[in-house]
Amino acid sequence: MKKQKVYPIEQIPIENRHMSCWDMFATWIGANANNGTWYIGGVVAACGLVLATKVLIASSVLSYILLSLVGLMGYITGISTMALTRSSFGIRGSYVPSVINVIQFVGWTAVNTFIAATSLSILFHDFFGWKTYNATSNTGIFGVIVGVLVMSVLHLISVSMGERSVQIIERIGIIFVIGFVIWESIVVFRTVSFHQLVTWVVPHSEQLKTGHAMDILAAFNLAWVTAGADFTRFTAKKGAATHASFWGALIGVLWFALIGVVSTISIAITSGQFNPNNSDPSTIANKLGLGILAMIVIVLTSMTANAANLMAAASALNNLFHKIKLRKALWIVTILATFVTFIPLIVGSFLDTFEAFLNYIGMILGPMIGIMITDFYVVHHQQYEIDELTKVNGKNWYHGGVNYFAFAVWIIGIVIYNFLQHVPVIMNVTGATFIAMIISGLLYGIGQQWILKKRG
Repeated sequence: MKKQKVYPIEQIPIENRHMSCWDMFATWIGANANNGTWYIGGVVAACGLVLATKVLIASSVLSYILLSLVGLMGYITGISTMALTRSSFGIRGSYVPSVINVIQFVGWTAVNTFIAATSLSILFHDFFGWKTYNATSNTGIFGVIVGVLVMSVLHLISVSMGERSVQIIERIGIIFVIGFVIWESIVVFRTVSFHQLVTWVVPHSEQLKTGHAMDILAAFNLAWVTAGADFTRFTAKKGAATHASFWGALIGVLWFALIGVVSTISIAITSGQFNPNNSDPSTIANKLGLGILAMIVIVLTSMTANAANLMAAASALNNLFHKIKLRKALWIVTILATFVTFIPLIVGSFLDTFEAFLNYIGMILGPMIGIMITDFYVVHHQQYEIDELTKVNGKNWYHGGVNYFAFAVWIIGIVIYNFLQHVPVIMNVTGATFIAMIISGLLYGIGQQWILKKRG
């Protein structure tokens, strides 16, 4: 009798789950307490301190409620986020979200690595007299290239033992992250007063609309939602998967992004010029005179964040190629991220590259997350048959392994997102991301339940 073909997935049994509540909390603080979060704070500083704070809280709370929901999915099933998408998009259809996850987390690794490499170029200037990197004049490129290569070696070391080494990096790195943020906060508030920060007015040409800021922050935060189960499948505690994930991610993003907001505004006040291109932590730390130690800590924060980024990318790659073990997948995505990190040097503007990257993420991920969460909680009532996620001609095989209805809804969600971005009232208030996500979830939930009911 011919053996039925299967598409295996890695399910972590409850007895092999070793991440505690503290591990999960530290993982998500470390994931957000990083260079990219600091930079994103500098970008939304174009809203002004008060409005930027309101938008940051609103967008982050909504995003990390979704992170908790996906985290619970990982805890219940023991499988990765991209393996979970096999139920909604089909076993073969899940390859598309997996490819997107590989691309976006390799991209986030590159973002953090580039900022850390900029810090290293400053260190190289102090130690060896090399020119520091300046995107405007296109000088100091050699220092950044060496910095990227150094960071890539450090990343390879940090992922050398798979999820165990990631866990160790997060435990150690979080201590340095918290210490540095406290130190940097003290320096900022010695430079300018709280009154100056609150009353600072954004130059009209640089003002950012509320809805646009919501979309930028949503894109930033939702990236982690698609990696939630990649970590919570390693915990045996429900609270670690939900509460620890939520509070860790929320505290990390609020703390570091607000430091980015305040630091960027403080530089604008003291220099008389607001420039979001100077909002990366390396530039700010240098202008605030924080010295060599600050640059070293920025490098360490890059390692803690990228340990999580690389784990998420490797988990997605593992769903694409199940014969590749997690440790080998980690090495592959780390090397791939090294090459991607050089893109800003070719394009010439890190800010333009970053904002284009965020727009792509928000457009793609919002509808996908709406579909995935609706499928688990509404269509299947939190009960997935794991064996069915591996079988050819099983319940999740749909049509040749693809649920074309889910993809149709996904495309509709993307179209809705792009349409809403041209509606003034939306972009002045809520942004397009969460509305497109809700509509996608509703369309999928209603349509998929009707399809299943019709099939009997």
